[in-house]
Amino acid sequence: MPNIALELGKQSTNFGVTAAYGEQQDVDGVRIVPVALTWAGFGGGSDEQGNGGGGGGGYTLPLGAYIRRGDDLRFDPNIVSLLAVAVPFVWVAGRALSRVIRALKK
Repeated sequence: MPNIALELGKQSTNFGVTAAYGEQQDVDGVRIVPVALTWAGFGGGSDEQGNGGGGGGGYTLPLGAYIRRGDDLRFDPNIVSLLAVAVPFVWVAGRALSRVIRALKK
């Protein structure tokens, strides 16, 4: 049985960059490069009898695209995805800040 950790390592050498930045598309003279936020995790284990297993998973959140028209380069965000990321972040940051302020008052 092949070593699954080595196989995953070989396959994922460029995984981060190719998952975060998509293939460049040319549409009517406009170059578009999609951008996403990605993360992945893998794990595995075995016992003394040699029984083992593993698994993994990942998630991708499309953030937007870089758009180039001639010499103009700009980033167009995907508003729905940015809100999906921003709302929980703002909630957690606000909650943490309120706890820090409460701890400093004591």
